[in-house]
Amino acid sequence: MSDEHRHHHHDHAGGEHTDLDKLRVLLPHWIEHNEEHAAGFEGWAARARVLGQEETALRIEEAVERMAACNQSLAAALQALEG
Repeated sequence: MSDEHRHHHHDHAGGEHTDLDKLRVLLPHWIEHNEEHAAGFEGWAARARVLGQEETALRIEEAVERMAACNQSLAAALQALEG
């Protein structure tokens, strides 16, 4: 194995470590960010309902449910990462 090849391989290993560190920070951030958006969505669903926009309210609530499912997947990804 040439020195150049070893150096190249070492760079990838370092990059992977950095990316893993980033994922450890990003995944909880994304979960929290989604929770904040979901809370806002719930408020807008209620407002839409007051305005007589039931279908709109239902679709927003559907988005909230999907964000919860998204967060479950992100939490599972974080758990797998920390494994």
